Amino acid sequence: MNNLKSWFVCVNIRTFNLLRPYFKCKLTYCMKKTSFDYVLVGIQFFLFGLYLLDFFGSFTVLTGLKWAAFASTSFGFLILALAILQLRNSLTAFPTPKDNSSLITNGLYQYVRHPIYTGILLAVFGYSLYSTSYSRLSISISLTILFFIKTAYEEQQLTKKFPAYSEYAKKTGRFFPKWRQLFRT
Repeated sequence: MNNLKSWFVCVNIRTFNLLRPYFKCKLTYCMKKTSFDYVLVGIQFFLFGLYLLDFFGSFTVLTGLKWAAFASTSFGFLILALAILQLRNSLTAFPTPKDNSSLITNGLYQYVRHPIYTGILLAVFGYSLYSTSYSRLSISISLTILFFIKTAYEEQQLTKKFPAYSEYAKKTGRFFPKWRQLFRT
């Protein structure tokens, strides 16, 4: 059966629906990871590794700003943990969604489309300021650029898998909530 799975390509939806009981793909569109998925995730983890090192000088920050940066770091980790718990079985480091994933639009995801990235960015920028590190600050900027590229690709993939995603994306902010969304009744 594993050999058959490796040869099977989920292109013809009618055929796929007939064969669905024999495959792990539970939705109407199977997604395959591409080399671009691996490149994006590889760069992401490379930057995470660099972040652990402090190889440039430091700068000075006011004490009040330092404590605000610590609060940002803590809040970022809280958002990250909650977003991971909400995704459950749909969680993957890759931009291409898993075959058995579902579209999550409640909880934190009703306010932002990528709360995991939001949490990471708040944490890395906050800790960069708290530790007064030029290298961490530059890596935080690099992660922001990478996350914009990664989410653009991820959203293309999500739109293919979930037709309702494009409507959800119009109403929801990428990393931070849209103003009108915060004040809706």
